[in-house]
Amino acid sequence: MTTPHRRISKRRPLKRRVPRRRSARGRAVRQRDFLSRSRRAIRWLLPGLVVKRWMLTSGLGLVLALLGVAIWADLKPLYWMLYQLIWVLASIAKVLPRSITGALVLVFGAGLLLWGQSRSFGSIQQALAPDKDTVLVDALRAKSKLNRGPNIVAIGGGTGLSTLLSGLKRYSSRITAIVTVADDGGSSGVLRRELGVQPPGDIRNCLAALSNEEPLLTRLFQYRFSAGGGLEGHSFGNLFLSALTAITGNLETAITASSRVLAVQGQVVPATNVDVRLWAELENGERIEGESAIGQAPSPIVRLGCLPEKPPALPSALEAIANAELILLGPGSLYTSLLPNLLVPELVVAIQRSKAPKLYICNLMTQPGETDGLDVEGHLRAIEAQLASIGITQRLFGAVLAQDDLEPSPLVDHYRARGADPVICDGRALKEQGYEVMQAPLQGAKPTATLRHDPRSLSLAIMRFYRKFKREV
Repeated sequence: MTTPHRRISKRRPLKRRVPRRRSARGRAVRQRDFLSRSRRAIRWLLPGLVVKRWMLTSGLGLVLALLGVAIWADLKPLYWMLYQLIWVLASIAKVLPRSITGALVLVFGAGLLLWGQSRSFGSIQQALAPDKDTVLVDALRAKSKLNRGPNIVAIGGGTGLSTLLSGLKRYSSRITAIVTVADDGGSSGVLRRELGVQPPGDIRNCLAALSNEEPLLTRLFQYRFSAGGGLEGHSFGNLFLSALTAITGNLETAITASSRVLAVQGQVVPATNVDVRLWAELENGERIEGESAIGQAPSPIVRLGCLPEKPPALPSALEAIANAELILLGPGSLYTSLLPNLLVPELVVAIQRSKAPKLYICNLMTQPGETDGLDVEGHLRAIEAQLASIGITQRLFGAVLAQDDLEPSPLVDHYRARGADPVICDGRALKEQGYEVMQAPLQGAKPTATLRHDPRSLSLAIMRFYRKFKREV
């Protein structure tokens, strides 16, 4: 009979200790939170913020202004004690009438208040809007507008994606660029082969496009060495990203650090963290490997693939797609900048599950050796064929944005002489196939030396598409 009682007596202390441990743990957490808040509050007392002195000036001005009102209204119990403390006011009150003394104190206090407030706002403006031509209220309104912008995911690579981003950042600060990492030519290719890092070139361009830092710092990031043994042909940004990758251990962390340096508006995410190598099957039966070789294919491309197969996507890219309010593909080289992103199965599945509007942005001109003879419908067929090769039969991008018919010009003739033709859009045929077609003058109104998308015109057309979708929903 004693054994059960002994067991019960042994268990009772254990039941009592559990809440004690939890309460102790909770107290420790609350203490850490209190200490953290206290440290943040103490930071306001550190010198050099150029805010405290003007806040104190404003406070003194407010007190004097209220005192002036009290004197003027003859609230004697209130101001008589202050007279005993502020002998200057007491001396003035003996010479001047109460109404004049109160008015003088009121005006002086209001002046101090306005001066302190103006200098406080000046210090805040210097931190938030260092540009002398930018008014603080305009900077705050612009920031608020960007924070309310749509959550946009732009997928691609090359010059086309960076052009798109430089225009979109005028409408939203919630932008995620998912960038291909299959480049094996130029500076990126050399760094990839010699250092074993993922190619940083397209990522560097996207970071520069989304940067809000001083133009000089962005130019430094884009600077390309034109001489020097081993440095010629490399850009500073590529070397910077490669060095950070070696220090941090992965490209994603290096991009995050670079984003802080450049004050990037949004985020840039590689499509995968695996070192992938592209291959393509051609119409003549030949198989070629490498992104730079595919861009100069001697025969039309039938199928695109990569090694290793089915590379994993980064969690940050999947999260961005899941939260997206608008998903964009393009502009950019079809087989070397856009389709490589669709070789990551997890990205494709995430896009398929998303209920956000999806828009494909077609190029203005064909690319010799890659998209010869393809119109907009041909580009869309290539995308659908690539998705079908990995088992995706559902149409991902049901809307397309294309250029209005280009007028004949010496610039168009120059491109045709180099083997590039305008990408023709047969809107009626595409609509019959169930596509939503939008055409706009994407090259911009100003004459340029190249036929490329204009960032402002392109982003304006995209936002019109998004607003139309929102109205219809």
